[in-house]
Amino acid sequence: MGNVRRRFYFFMKKPAAQLKEKAKGKYDKLDTVLEKYKGRGGVLVKVLQEAQEMYGHLPRELLIHVAYELDVPLSEVYSVVSFYSLFRTKTTGRIHLEVCSGTACYVKGMEDLLEYFRENLSLRPGGITDDEKYSLTTSNCMGVCSSAPVIKIGGELHGEMTLEKLQQLLKEHENDKQTQR
Repeated sequence: MGNVRRRFYFFMKKPAAQLKEKAKGKYDKLDTVLEKYKGRGGVLVKVLQEAQEMYGHLPRELLIHVAYELDVPLSEVYSVVSFYSLFRTKTTGRIHLEVCSGTACYVKGMEDLLEYFRENLSLRPGGITDDEKYSLTTSNCMGVCSSAPVIKIGGELHGEMTLEKLQQLLKEHENDKQTQR
C-alpha cells in the first residue's frame, strides 16, 4: 500500500468508524451484500448498484460505509458514482424521468420536453416534485441518437418523443402500480 493511501486510511478509518456506529442497524441489508463481495477486486460498481436498488439512492453516509467496508478510498467511490449516470446521490421520485441532452436530442426538441416538465409539473432537471411522484435528470447521451429525442422512464428508453407521446407515457406510468424508484 502506498504512502498516500496509508495516510488516507489513517484519516478515514476514525470518521468512518464513527459514522458506522451512528448508523448501526441502518445498513444491515447492505452489510449482507458487502460481506459477499469483501476482499474481491472490481466489485465496486456491482455493490453500488445493489445498494441503490435497496435504498433508492446513494447518500454520502452510505458511500462512506461502502468505502470503509470494502477498504477502498472514498475518492474512488465518489469517482465511480459521479462517472456513471445510473447512480443517484439524491432521492428520486416514484417515477424517475431522464431526458437525453445529447446533440441529436437537443436539435430534435429535447428543450420542449424540459419546458413541458417545468410548466406542467414544476419540475426542473435535478429536481423532485413536492409529492415525490416525479424526479427529473438529464444525461449527456443515451446512445440512441437515431431515435432522438429520447427519454428514459423507470429505466425504459422511449425514442422519437413528442409532447403527445410524453403525456401518454406519463398517464400510463401514473396508473402502473409497478413503477418504482
